[in-house]
Amino acid sequence: MENPSFLSEDPSAHGERIRVRYGETDQMGHAYYGNYMLWLEQARGGWCRSRGFTYKSLEERGIKLPVVEMGVKYRGEVKYDDDIIVWIRMAEVRRASMKFEYEIFNETSGKRVTEAFTWHVTVGPEMKAISVPADLLQLKPGP
Repeated sequence: MENPSFLSEDPSAHGERIRVRYGETDQMGHAYYGNYMLWLEQARGGWCRSRGFTYKSLEERGIKLPVVEMGVKYRGEVKYDDDIIVWIRMAEVRRASMKFEYEIFNETSGKRVTEAFTWHVTVGPEMKAISVPADLLQLKPGP
């Protein structure tokens, strides 16, 4: 199986394994496109946990990370009972936002099947943009 293209840039990228459930497929037996967003969210949660915190702990600090933009390129098939791995890395950080990049591999077929990204704005309790906290800034690899 090939590795994510960004793994060489960010060896701390997180991989989240998922088995595609029957209810996540459409009449054609393929994974329904809307479920990819849930898988990206699951991978973000795993990425956070792998770094010692949770989304819930951020919210308890008054910080939320709403998605403000996303993009997905579907490049291959995902079907019922396939094992997939969603690779995620923090790709970019700006004053009040951060970008995550994802690559989904179908372990059953051994192929990269999806590329995606999400942009998140850091907001405080009033739902207004705030600077990305210093401890999150430290999680971005490289220069």
